[in-house]
Amino acid sequence: MKNSIRLLLIAGIILITGALKAQKEVGLWKTIDDETGKPKSYVELYIKNGKLYGKVTDILDKAEENPLCTACEGSLKDQPIIGMQIVNGLTKRKSDWFLKAGILDPQNGEVYDCRMWLKDENTLNVRGYLGPFYRTQTWYRVKK
Repeated sequence: MKNSIRLLLIAGIILITGALKAQKEVGLWKTIDDETGKPKSYVELYIKNGKLYGKVTDILDKAEENPLCTACEGSLKDQPIIGMQIVNGLTKRKSDWFLKAGILDPQNGEVYDCRMWLKDENTLNVRGYLGPFYRTQTWYRVKK
C-alpha cells in the first residue's frame, strides 16, 4: 500500500514538473521594434488545447490612439491591433514551438511560418520564416 502511494506521488510530481516546463513561454512579453530598437508592444502568450497562442495587449508607441491593421487581409482588415491574436496555435516540439503560417505581423499584414524558443526564462526568440528567409526577434518577459 505504501509503495503504491509513493509511486502515485512520484508520478504526480513528474506530471506537474512537465506541465510547468511547458508553461514557461506563457505570460506577458515585450516586443522590440526591429528598426528603432525601441519597445513596441506587449504580447500575452497563452496555451489553449495544448497549442500556443498570443494576442497584442498594448501598443507602447502612443503616436496613434487605437491603431488598426490596415495592411491585414480578410476578417482582420482594419481591425484594432490591440486585442488581435497574432500567434496562431503553435505546436510544442522537443525544445521549441512551431507552426506554418503561425504568426502575423500587423505592421505589414504578412503571415509567416513561426518558431519560438526560450533563450532563458526571461528571453524568448521568435523567428518568422518566408520560404528560406527568416528574421528573428527577441521578446522580453514583463514581470508584474
